Amino acid sequence: MSTSAHSPASAPTVTDRLVEANSHYAADFKDPGMDAKPVLQVAVVACMDARLDLHKALGLSLGDCHTIRNAGGVVTDDVIRSLAISQRALGTRSIVLIHHTGCGMESITEDFRQELEREVGQRPSWAVEAYTDADQDVRQSMQRARTSPFLKHTDDVRGFVFDVTTGKLREVLPVA
Repeated sequence: MSTSAHSPASAPTVTDRLVEANSHYAADFKDPGMDAKPVLQVAVVACMDARLDLHKALGLSLGDCHTIRNAGGVVTDDVIRSLAISQRALGTRSIVLIHHTGCGMESITEDFRQELEREVGQRPSWAVEAYTDADQDVRQSMQRARTSPFLKHTDDVRGFVFDVTTGKLREVLPVA
């Protein structure tokens, strides 16, 4: 049974399919009895790109990490908020940052904000955080995390670029 607001004659939506899949999942679901604290005490910040299967790519299991995703995998104020909660309330100590090859953030510019403003009549309060060099943006995100006064654990912040064609991570070293 669908809980959507669409008329019975219309085709099922993607959300309808997801809700249906959840009902099958829930039918066999067993409470894993896990704590909200990640077992590996790590938070992963990555791009929201649908090609990144972070758990498989990093060999992670349910409960191993906190995963924070946004367009570009950029460390923004909201990411700092999530990392601060992750560290201070839920015990994480390490931060892994992951950008990737072929990111859409490399093909747009900050002009996106002006385009939105013209279209909707209101300027977004957030920055687009577009970039042209993934390595440099990873370095910037590492620096933002390492220098945030809100994060307790900044000694293990590492950054990587995931290659979407090979599945390999390449570490980005901070500027010395």
